[in-house]
Amino acid sequence: QVQLVESGGGLVQAGGSLRLSCAASGRTFSSFTMAWFRQTPGKARGFVAGIDRSGSRTSYADSVKGRFTISRDNAKNTMYLQMNSLKSEDTAVYYCAADVRVGVGSYDYEYPYWGQGTQVTVSS
Repeated sequence: QVQLVESGGGLVQAGGSLRLSCAASGRTFSSFTMAWFRQTPGKARGFVAGIDRSGSRTSYADSVKGRFTISRDNAKNTMYLQMNSLKSEDTAVYYCAADVRVGVGSYDYEYPYWGQGTQVTVSS
């Protein structure tokens, strides 16, 4: 079991930056593959970025490549999402998710553990 708590969301102007954090507690953080998903009203959660247990492998949705960076600090039991050059279409609730498998999956059903979400609003 692992408990996940996101923070760092807020209101930002288009072109600005935000850094989201996901703090984990419970089972050893380094045993989990981690990911960020996002959701807008009426739509399913969509994959944003994922990172393997050691932090050596990352994966990104095409829509955020070159603008977002996922990272983790296993000593601090925390994952991050640095979001730069934000666009209005990045507005969503952002969720962190954890999975005990080795590979970085991009489907929400692959992740059994979820945080409560943090709202990111980008004004144009």
